[in-house]
Amino acid sequence: MSNLSSETSLLTGFPRPDGRIGFRNQVLVMPLHSALCATARSISQAVSGSVSATHDWSGEVDSDFERITKVLAGFAANPNVFATIFLTLNTDNENQIIKRAEDIGIANSQIIDISKVGGLAGALSLGIELAQKFVSEAKKISRVSVPWSALHLGLECGGSDALSGITANPALGVASDLLVELGAVSVLGETTEILGAEHLLAARALDPKVGEQIIETVARYERSINYEGIDMRGAQPSRGNIEGGLTTLEEKSLGAAKKAGNAPFTGVLEYADPAKKPGLYFMDTPGHDIEQLTGFAAAGINIVVFTSGRGTPTGSAVIPTIKVSTNTQMATSIPDLIDLNAGTIADGTQTLQEVGKAIFDEIIAVANGKLTAAEKGGHQEFALSRMYGTVIS
Repeated sequence: MSNLSSETSLLTGFPRPDGRIGFRNQVLVMPLHSALCATARSISQAVSGSVSATHDWSGEVDSDFERITKVLAGFAANPNVFATIFLTLNTDNENQIIKRAEDIGIANSQIIDISKVGGLAGALSLGIELAQKFVSEAKKISRVSVPWSALHLGLECGGSDALSGITANPALGVASDLLVELGAVSVLGETTEILGAEHLLAARALDPKVGEQIIETVARYERSINYEGIDMRGAQPSRGNIEGGLTTLEEKSLGAAKKAGNAPFTGVLEYADPAKKPGLYFMDTPGHDIEQLTGFAAAGINIVVFTSGRGTPTGSAVIPTIKVSTNTQMATSIPDLIDLNAGTIADGTQTLQEVGKAIFDEIIAVANGKLTAAEKGGHQEFALSRMYGTVIS
């Protein structure tokens, strides 16, 4: 499919002090308390070139604290971020998050303590000043050639339909396989989306222990909800999936798993944990699209391909998210949300390999600076994943 060499990359990016590579050079305004989210959003709206994340966490310590800390710190330290401006109330919990983000690796950061700058109005004024400064500095940095190992790809699907497992998902699998062969990282998520197909993924593990981890990850999830009498397998596919033409859980799962192509699995990751070496991984994430995307960002993933048969505007403040349509009708009806149409496979105008190569080429183009439809549309959704309920800001 390609004459590309694993030693010759077509990628350009922004090296970070810790050795990671970003494909964007964002200035992120990160509030560490829900009371500061409106101020963070106002700062990013006032300064072109800056972004923000808003959430519902109000500093409480409960059973989800470790999960929330890991996500907020990892998101702030994503390699696509040139600089992070933290808005805080100067609590021990917030300082713990900042310290963890610094340990992961941040190119530049600044803390605005609300109590020391005259409240929210002072934070807004100083935040705008700092954001403008960081954006100006970021614009002076040029891209450089980077290796294939710099690319950490997230594989996501949402709003699956009857064509998902025939067009967009296997085409994404083709692109993923090529990138893994070249030395990149590719991560499949959504534990709920592989129910009934986990044994097939486990059979592709490089090590039997990795296969066992895949099986146990799914079993662990089912145990966590079965005690409440929830039959996850009986509740799938969802109503939207059924309306899209899917009939059984296994049909949905087999189609979703095709995003991971045919490469062997190198390892299993907990939610928001980074991959340490090249290869294909499975990450234990919720099936909720925005929670998954946020966890991917916290894990250092720097580009995502999101396939959909029903349509979705979901994007990220820090990860360029490429949307691939499973069918031509949707691609033509909402062109401002879709980057590529894999429905041409079903139409008979392109082969699976041709669309897979087109997705591969689009990944390279976006990594090198091309804006996605989600970026152009300003879609920057963020959701904290909780074990006991989720609120989306």
